[in-house]
Amino acid sequence: MAHTLSDVIAAVDRLWPLSGAEAWDASGLVSGDPSAPVARIHVCVDAVSETVGEALELGADVLIAHHPLLLRGVTSVAEDRYKGALLARLIRGDCALIAAHTNADVVVDGVSDVLAQRLGLADVRPLVPTVSDAVGIGRVGVLPRPLTLGALARVLAEVLPPTATGVRVAGEYSREVRTVTLCGGAGDSYLGETAVRESDVYITSDLRHHPASEAREQALLGAGPALIDVSHWASEWLWLETAAAQLRGALDGIEVTVSELRTDPWDFAVPQ
Repeated sequence: MAHTLSDVIAAVDRLWPLSGAEAWDASGLVSGDPSAPVARIHVCVDAVSETVGEALELGADVLIAHHPLLLRGVTSVAEDRYKGALLARLIRGDCALIAAHTNADVVVDGVSDVLAQRLGLADVRPLVPTVSDAVGIGRVGVLPRPLTLGALARVLAEVLPPTATGVRVAGEYSREVRTVTLCGGAGDSYLGETAVRESDVYITSDLRHHPASEAREQALLGAGPALIDVSHWASEWLWLETAAAQLRGALDGIEVTVSELRTDPWDFAVPQ
């Protein structure tokens, strides 16, 4: 069965409805002709030079990126600026660009759900429910058996693809943890949520100094979780294979490939 970009857009909206996106988000079709034929889709976390080049080399008709290329307003897409240069390459290569961002965070089998599954969490529920009790930002769950904080950090290091920054932890190595809250991607805005404060450990990315320091101090008083900070890219990359499988099921006959390129921005770290 022949498919067009319109079919892909409709499938994306069924899998990750735009109605679930945050108000500030910019998910959806970024560039491309809805009537254009589609035989191949490539999925990635970030639309950057390497993943755009990879999509074009593979002959992809659509690149679906988790992070929107045009999340914040731009006044120019001139090709001496990287966003304009990337869009020009995609347009010249007849490759459309779609973003599935927070609308892919909140769904069942979305970004945080996949991370919770990989950790084997049970009794999983949203950290912040949105559309219904089963859908929302982040996840809360229980480990199959208690682990030390250090052991959980090592599990994460094995589950996630390697990055320069690795897995950072705030808390005592031998502290026993069972209840876990997590948020794939940047999640320090949820540190004040009741579910986070009442959990044993909170796993997320991009924890800034002051929110992390304040949460750590509160935990020292016995009222707050340990913190595990992982790579933003790594926490979301796990979702790509699930997304690809869903797209294959929704669009019979279309080839869907997953980028394994590391687009975490940090290249190396120097231990002190």
